[in-house]
Amino acid sequence: MTNSTVYSEIIGTGSYLPERIVTNKEIEDVILVDSGWIEKRTGIKTRRFAAADEASSDLAAKAAKNALKKAGVMAEDIDVIIVSTTSTDMPFPATACFVQDKIGARNAFAFDISASCAGFLYALSAGDQFIKGGMAENALIIASEVKSRFINHSNPDTYILFGDGAGAVVLKKANGKWQKAKGKGIISVLMHTDGTLGNLIQLPAAWSRMLPNVIQMDGDRVFKHAVRKLEESIMETLKLNKLNISDIELFILHQANLRILKRVAERLSIPSDKMLVTIDRVGNTSSASIPMALDTAAREKGIKKDSLILLAAFGGGLGWGSALVRW
Repeated sequence: MTNSTVYSEIIGTGSYLPERIVTNKEIEDVILVDSGWIEKRTGIKTRRFAAADEASSDLAAKAAKNALKKAGVMAEDIDVIIVSTTSTDMPFPATACFVQDKIGARNAFAFDISASCAGFLYALSAGDQFIKGGMAENALIIASEVKSRFINHSNPDTYILFGDGAGAVVLKKANGKWQKAKGKGIISVLMHTDGTLGNLIQLPAAWSRMLPNVIQMDGDRVFKHAVRKLEESIMETLKLNKLNISDIELFILHQANLRILKRVAERLSIPSDKMLVTIDRVGNTSSASIPMALDTAAREKGIKKDSLILLAAFGGGLGWGSALVRW
């Protein structure tokens, strides 16, 4: 049985990485830890740091332009811009407002979402709902982070992990017959929050309260919660959509730490060729990691039409969630 409905689909992806490459050797010389230990602990070989004159909106605008070009959509045709970031240009205006100006999307309303590493999924869900609700036909969803501004260079837990970058997708309204057994475009997005664990990873420097500080993280406890919540999120999405691991063509998880990705893959028996890994090249880019990885998959691997892709993220808040997309 089929029903006519409105849904949103991803028609273009884009990403941007700053030029400066920071190697483990460079970090080793600062915090006096072995570069081999860094790679073993995190899976990271290199990460990118933004230039002194680059802010989140600069990275976001470049990723957005790449996504628009791929989608074949003009900036003037975008109805809404949503930027996920926890490293805003300034307290206000929203980073999305600066992006709107930089790309010339004069017809779009624009705002930010702050949900840490899970932020892209929150933004994706919001864009999907704007389209389904009739408020937009074209949505630009961006995640952009300049976490290098907020890392403690004397703390191995954060200095070795984080990098800067931005990723973007263009969502477009589509009308068609929705096949419940198959689905199309953005099939489902599920999100969760547990504020009682918000102290496990935080940046205690709300601009309205104090000057910028550095990221604080309880690495061991974050690791345990991340593995469990990512596993639960993946299974929740599969159960909701009556699917098995074998039905998914590609798993794109937040690139927080290679050990987390491997542990989740082992616990759920996800084949290694279905688990996309980009953290080795770019580090942990917080909410930007999923759209950047999705763009990498689209450009480098190629994603077959009608493939099912499962996205999952976990981060500060604590916040976590998952999304199912048919390409």
